[in-house]
Parts: sequence; structure tokens; C-alpha cells
Amino acid sequence: MTITEIDNISGMAPLTNMALTKAAVERAQNRAESLPGMVVMFGPSGFGKSYSATFVANTLRAHYVECRSSWTKKALLEAILLDMGITAASTIYKMTDQISEELAQSQRPLIIDEVDHIVDKKAVEIIRDIYEGSKAPMLLIGEEKLPAKLKRWERFDGRILDWVPAQPAGDKDTASLCRVYARGIEIKPDLQREITKLARGSVRRICVNLDKVRVAAEQEGWDSVDKKRWGSRGFYTGQAPARKLV
Repeated sequence: MTITEIDNISGMAPLTNMALTKAAVERAQNRAESLPGMVVMFGPSGFGKSYSATFVANTLRAHYVECRSSWTKKALLEAILLDMGITAASTIYKMTDQISEELAQSQRPLIIDEVDHIVDKKAVEIIRDIYEGSKAPMLLIGEEKLPAKLKRWERFDGRILDWVPAQPAGDKDTASLCRVYARGIEIKPDLQREITKLARGSVRRICVNLDKVRVAAEQEGWDSVDKKRWGSRGFYTGQAPARKLV
């Protein structure tokens, strides 16, 4: 699927990682019966992984949960069942069976975001149990160290069909995000490139800085902004500003 096609169907700013995420889930959906059905997307925070997962969940009718640091096995299972619209059973093993049965029948993909929280608590085997009980396509999303963490569980690692590294945001992503975060303001290509460079791959930083340009443009009455007009105004880079001495 091309970026243009994504733009036409999603209503979201099309990003490179949206196409990669969708292709990864579709590979798991269309795999040969003898192949494993889990796909892992990994990359630094801010690369737009969750944004892409939301897009895929909507377009492919996938079940989607985003893990929290406080979650236990039970909390994960309850969240999945809530997304499925199923009343949770009273025990972990019964909840696991409920999820597996639903996925086996529907074959809808299951996306588990921020899965590092579950892996760090050594609760990842519950995900493997769900997969073994359903054989449904699954996408696990986490930070850049996720592949190394999953290697500790050999039985889990063998269920992975593909590893998908999230790509850093580039100039095309910045141009797409302009239409959402700087609507009505023409940000010239030279300033877009500067924003992309300073973001160091982070979609989140691009969004923050585009909004910063929008606010300044509205305050100054600009309808277009280039590097010269922007001048010495700074951008957010992820670093706290140095304290000024007085």
C-alpha cells in the first residue's frame, strides 16, 4: 500500500511506518499454515509506532491494547477481553481460553502495544499461550531492545514470523504531518528539512515543532514560514534548555 492510498482511507497523516505496520500484519494474515503468525515491530520511543498501530487496528479490524507499566497477566487479559466486548471469566486460564477461542473463530489480528511492560515482568508466556490456542495473526510492538528481550524465551522466539524495525521519520513524514499540525500555514521545504533533521527520527518531536511553528505564525500573522523568517527561534530537540545565568 502506498502513502497516498493510506492518506485516502485513514483520515490520518500518512507515515512511512503505517505502511510497514500494515504490510507486517498482512504477512501474518496471509502466511502459509505451517508458518508462525507473530510479527514484532520495534524501535525508539517517538517513532510513531503506536500511531501506526492505531491505523492498522482501524483498517484491518484488529483487536488493540496498549500495555501499562502496572499491568499484570490478569490486567492484560482483561483489557483484551474488554476490547473484544466479552465479559471476563474469573480465572486467568479461563480468560486465556476465552481470548483464544474468539481469535480462533474470527481470525482477526491482535495488536499488543508497549509489550515491553509484559516482557519485563516475565509474563510474556501468556501471549504465547493465546497464540498457541488461536493461531491468529499477532503484532507485538515495543522499544528497540524488545528483540533481545524476547530472545530469552526460546519457545516464544520460535513463533516469530518477522521482525520489523520502525523507520525514523523523514522529509515525507514531515510534509504529511504539516497538513495536520500546521494546517493553514505553508511551511517552506527548507524549514521542513530543518525540523526533520532536529527531530532525529522522532515523529513526536516533528509534531511538537510543527505546532510551535503554527503558533508563532498565528501570533505574527504569517501565512508562510521559511528558515529565514523563522530566524533564531529555537525548536524542541528533546533536551532541556540550559539555565540562563543572571
